[in-house]
Amino acid sequence: MKFTYPLIAATLAAAAGPALAAGTDCPQHFAGGQPPQVINPKFKPRTQELCFETFAVLHSGISRTPLYSAEHLTRKNLEAAKSLSRKDSFHAEDRLPERDRAELSDYARSGYDRGHMAPNADMPTRKAQAESFSLANMVPQVHENNAGVWAGIEAAARQLASDEGELYVVSGPAFIGKDIQQIGRVLVPTHVWKVLYSPKQQRAGAYLVTNDKTKEYAVQSIAKLQKLAGIDPLPGLPAQAREQAMSLPKPQGNRGGGGGGKKTQPQQEDEFMLRDASRLLLNLLQGVLGK
Repeated sequence: MKFTYPLIAATLAAAAGPALAAGTDCPQHFAGGQPPQVINPKFKPRTQELCFETFAVLHSGISRTPLYSAEHLTRKNLEAAKSLSRKDSFHAEDRLPERDRAELSDYARSGYDRGHMAPNADMPTRKAQAESFSLANMVPQVHENNAGVWAGIEAAARQLASDEGELYVVSGPAFIGKDIQQIGRVLVPTHVWKVLYSPKQQRAGAYLVTNDKTKEYAVQSIAKLQKLAGIDPLPGLPAQAREQAMSLPKPQGNRGGGGGGKKTQPQQEDEFMLRDASRLLLNLLQGVLGK
């Protein structure tokens, strides 16, 4: 069966006019012009969309991180990005209310990287590069993760986009369990994920990585990721494509070292169950000892 996600979206857009993109001011960054949907009601308060030159963010004033960053990668833009040297310019996002935004002081001496969701290396202009250093596009990330398997996943996404001509990418944090850590006023995700949608293949899949020193990753279907992360990254994707993940490229040359690899979905599910059980036990013990 051939999926027609882009064709369906185009048809609906023509029929409904601007109504299709009513949920976003920058539909060009999303597959079919449709932004991801927040499924978990706990994430819905105090959200704000931020449109940038080459990516869009849905920011949470609760976690003070993005819930997702979305990009439309093209071969042309990635060729332009290769000519730009990195120029760091981390900054608080002044379009956000002070109470809802992360500050540089939140990350200072925290031991965590300011981890890009839409990567600096994807950006084709100096303006786009500077925008990618907004803290609205950052999550607290373990350094070995950010510089290792996550960097390899980012590189793999760029290579696939260059090979196929274009790719839609949605990246974000997951906060799984009740024992969520915090630096300053910013919540630390337990996991990070990156969804790739290939218009050429009309299929999608997601990388999922625990936010620790792991060199391993899991590949998840969009349906499975939605349950874990509370975000539907591709609301227009047909049901059959949601249930089965496309084959994703292996992360490229991890700067964090060798070893590691892909976990099977049952292995990843066992890990989640063990982690949640451990957190539940810890919470029960803390409740007993606190009495």
